Amino acid sequence: MVAQQQERAAVLVAFVAAGLMVCCTGCSGSGAAAEAVGKGPGTVETLRRAVSELELAGSAKASTSMEMATGGTRVTIRGQGVYDFRKQTGRLKVVLPQDPAGAAEHRPITELLAPGALFMKNRGAGVPADKWVRVATAGLTDGNLVTGGATDPYAAAELLRGARSVTYVGRTEVAGIPVRHYRGTADLGAAARGASAGQRPALTAAAKGFATAEVPFDAYLDDQGRLRKVRHRFSFVNGQRKGTVDVASTLLLYDFGSPAVVRLPKASDIYAGKIAE
Repeated sequence: MVAQQQERAAVLVAFVAAGLMVCCTGCSGSGAAAEAVGKGPGTVETLRRAVSELELAGSAKASTSMEMATGGTRVTIRGQGVYDFRKQTGRLKVVLPQDPAGAAEHRPITELLAPGALFMKNRGAGVPADKWVRVATAGLTDGNLVTGGATDPYAAAELLRGARSVTYVGRTEVAGIPVRHYRGTADLGAAARGASAGQRPALTAAAKGFATAEVPFDAYLDDQGRLRKVRHRFSFVNGQRKGTVDVASTLLLYDFGSPAVVRLPKASDIYAGKIAE
């Protein structure tokens, strides 16, 4: 982690807590995404409309899972909460794994997601218990697709706007719901260019900061075209150890229409002091 980038250090809480410091370096340059010619019903255009269908649904409950492997060590960070797709705001409770040494589990971290910002409570490392840490997601080299330990549900769906090389795998079920399974890659640059104003700066940062602009995915859409599950696979160049860090981020959406009231912290509730790494 680059020490002078205090905000980045603040939100790499998931990685710090697991004893794994990740630094994203290198930039492949996104270029123009090739127009995909998929096989099966809908394919590319169906995936690109997934965000609109989520906005029509309004809100949903969300479960997240982020699995990271480096140097033979694998950790999983899980989250649970709600998301409002019209306001692009959400609330997640993120549970960190045990330390590799076997220490007790960390206190869950409450995360509030909003366009351009991530707020965290129970951040630890000298932050008062009643204060929030605010991070500008456009200032993160991964656009907060990985850093917070959970991918913003709206950003996860917006990545599909850059879908290409898509294949229709077939019909299956997710949590008992019939869905269509698609597999392909998303181009971060294309996704950023097609993203909403609230998500574009963060996705643009990710397109510049990732080691590769191509993100493999598996997406599952129900018969209404709503995204029920998506799994993205990210790969970083590790700045502190030679080799790569592989991260698989999975989002599960259910109970569409559930209340998703998210109250962002007042300025007086945001911690302005120094955050220890």
